[in-house]
Amino acid sequence: MPIATVDRLRSEFLEMPGLRLTVEQAHRFCGVERTACSLALDALVEEHFLSARPDGSYVRATEAQMPRRQRVLR
Repeated sequence: MPIATVDRLRSEFLEMPGLRLTVEQAHRFCGVERTACSLALDALVEEHFLSARPDGSYVRATEAQMPRRQRVLR
């Protein structure tokens, strides 16, 4: 797995708070081969930078632990 792909994905998640991507979306977003994106996302999960969600998306680990903001309707 190219280190450049890991670094690119890390920087994108840092620059865009709330970013949530699936492997397929990351592949299209970065223009990198799908397998390389999958390996890079898994590496970021292993280092606890990202969290894999049950729906197949990846988010920053710090955001995955935050409760979702609830909208108050009046």
